[in-house]
Amino acid sequence: MQFDIRRFDIYRKIPKDLTQPTKTGATISILCILFILFLMFSEFVGFILPEVQSQLFVHNSEKKSSENGRIPVTLDISVFKIKCKYLGLDIQDDLGRHEVGFIDDTIKTDINNNEGCRMKISFKVNKVPGNFHISTHGSAEQPEDPNMSHIINDLTFGEHVAHLNSIPDSSFTSLKGNEQQSIEAIASHDYIMKIVPTIFENLQGKKLFPYQFTYAHREYVPYAHGGFRVPPTIWFRYDLNPITVKYTEKRKPIYSFLTTICAIVGGAFTVAGIIDSMIFTASEIFKKHQMGKLG
Repeated sequence: MQFDIRRFDIYRKIPKDLTQPTKTGATISILCILFILFLMFSEFVGFILPEVQSQLFVHNSEKKSSENGRIPVTLDISVFKIKCKYLGLDIQDDLGRHEVGFIDDTIKTDINNNEGCRMKISFKVNKVPGNFHISTHGSAEQPEDPNMSHIINDLTFGEHVAHLNSIPDSSFTSLKGNEQQSIEAIASHDYIMKIVPTIFENLQGKKLFPYQFTYAHREYVPYAHGGFRVPPTIWFRYDLNPITVKYTEKRKPIYSFLTTICAIVGGAFTVAGIIDSMIFTASEIFKKHQMGKLG
């Protein structure tokens, strides 16, 4: 007896002359194929684009993100009513650092018909509580009517990671676009910030060290001892949170993607077949009812 491998075929074929195509079946088939293509495209996009997983932990010995363990800071701020020649950046911290009129990596641009100033500054701060502030303290000449109304175009801590701002509930640029118009011309502005160390590990295993932060703002008129007014200042006071946030890029394994595709195709065709069968059966019963053949 000759061996016939066709006996193992579980996908038996029915001759076409024994099947009956219908318009309803064709419509359901087309809709099913379109639905499958949509789901497959969605799954493919989800497979190509990595997902970001997060975790929280206490970490005291993280690899330094910059030389001497300092945190890079980038500040871009526009002060509307004080000229550039009066303004400067001062830096202080709990390690005893006190720099007045920081000028390295500083770009000043006149705005508002030379009545205001936009400052772009890059500097580093120690990993201890401290502050940096925009003031006229370092200027030999003081403006007659100082007013610290301003807008913060950008403020970031740590290394720059382009797409981190798209992560839900993240706060890497909390102060970007924040505008404050002084109620009183002599008023100072105080931003109290809590900085959260963050680790970002990409698909290649490379680690970057940005920082998130939250803030609170207050406006007040400062007075020195004896009731004398002091020049207005824009303060940025910061402290570091002991909790570290880690974001890790992950991509679905290929077997998970293929399993999902098979489930989509098989499930969609099965459901479409059930719907087509139900519609066909219902239409046949309705025809028999019209012909009076239902007993």
